[in-house]
Amino acid sequence: MNRHHAVEVILTRPVTSGELRHSCRIVPLAANADRTRLMALQRAHSPGGALHMLRRRLGSLLPIDVLTSHYPNRHGHILLNVDLKHTAAAAIRQATTVRGQRPQDFLGRCVTDALAEHEQRRGRLLEARLEDLLVHHPPEDILACAGSLLDRRRPPAAP
Repeated sequence: MNRHHAVEVILTRPVTSGELRHSCRIVPLAANADRTRLMALQRAHSPGGALHMLRRRLGSLLPIDVLTSHYPNRHGHILLNVDLKHTAAAAIRQATTVRGQRPQDFLGRCVTDALAEHEQRRGRLLEARLEDLLVHHPPEDILACAGSLLDRRRPPAAP
């Protein structure tokens, strides 16, 4: 069954208006304000197929860094399509051969581990900052201040 899949195109630099105009003749695209990210609908059997097809259609026209599926697939995963340079691809193939893994599984694990590490680092930084605040302020003052700040940043309720 052919369906349309939303694909986000992340660019290495802002596209020129000429590049965008020319690309829109091939694939209808929507650009963000600074033209560093584009959205497209691509007809394909699967999200992975949509990423592959869009890479083939736009790869020579735009400075594409990464293509991502905009919505999770049936397994809850956002798919990435990255065009690796020859040396990087060779290094990944070598690493996956040694480990007996498929390249996409190896890369998926690397990305997942890096994201987990990033989240842990952010959590440790937040804890350290709170510890510093607790040296100078009682917990109830910090909590009241955080609640007030969050309340001010909340968008107004819809009518």
